[in-house]
Parts: sequence; C-alpha cells; structure tokens
Amino acid sequence: MEEMPKNQPMPTNHIPVNYVPAKTGDIFSLGEITIRVMEDGSRTDNRIGAAEFTLPPHSGGPPPHWHERHDETFLVTQGRMSFHLPGKPDVVAEEGGYVVVPIRAPHTFSNPNDKEAKFFNTYTPAFYINYFKMLAEMMKGGEMTGEAMRKANVQAMANFATIPVPKK
Repeated sequence: MEEMPKNQPMPTNHIPVNYVPAKTGDIFSLGEITIRVMEDGSRTDNRIGAAEFTLPPHSGGPPPHWHERHDETFLVTQGRMSFHLPGKPDVVAEEGGYVVVPIRAPHTFSNPNDKEAKFFNTYTPAFYINYFKMLAEMMKGGEMTGEAMRKANVQAMANFATIPVPKK
C-alpha cells in the first residue's frame, strides 16, 4: 500500500464563502410574520439552513408540532418570545436566549408581548426552509387566518416530515 505524502496542503481556495448583508436575503411574509432566509442549504449540501423571523406584537406561530428529520434552534435577537411545549410549562426566552428543539420534541412559539420580537432560526438539515417557502406560496392571493391558516400549515408540514400535535 502506497503511503500518503505528508504535509500536503488541502486545496480549499475554490470553496466560496457566502456573505449576506443586513436586510438582504430571500425575504417574504407569512401573514404578519416576516422571514429573511440567509442560508437555504444550497451552499452547504443541505447541512444547515438559517433564517431570521420578525414577529409583530401579539402574534402566534404554527400549530404545535414536532419534526421527524431535522433539529431546530432559536436565538432570540430582539424582544421576548414564548415557546410552548405541549404538556410542559412555557419557556419565556428573553433577548439573547437560545432554545434547542431536537427531533420529536413538540413545540411552537408566539410573541404575546406588546413589542416586536425577532429570532434567528437554524435547521439541520436545511430542507425544512422550503416549508416556509411552500406555505408562503399557498398564502398568495389572500390572507389566511384561523382554521384556514392551521390547515395550510398542516398541509405544508406533511411535505417536510413534520407532525402536528394531536388536539386533545
């Protein structure tokens, strides 16, 4: 067997680094929530996706759910968020607070406060970023609220190995 040469530099100068300036990226809305996708997985072989969410005061998130194929993290960057964990006490995360949601951990979130809130969200693997894009497409042509919005969420979730928590 031939021995590998030692101290050979690894050719990495062809690998691009991506920079997303503030207030840029793929920006779209889900009703009153604004999403800024900064990494959709296309530059990381789908190993990680990242987005910033802006929630106005007194706004909710998706129906309670869990993920079968990806982990998710939330870093609160402005305001205060409530993370609702069915069967457990809510987690109130202040600015700088970090929430890790592993596979099969039921959760959802909201901003029940009087001020805007923002969070930085990651997904590993990145494919879940397409759930938000699909839901935005489903919402085009009119605002969805209440039961119609819940049904659209559940329909989009089904395409991304995401299971709604059964209603009790």
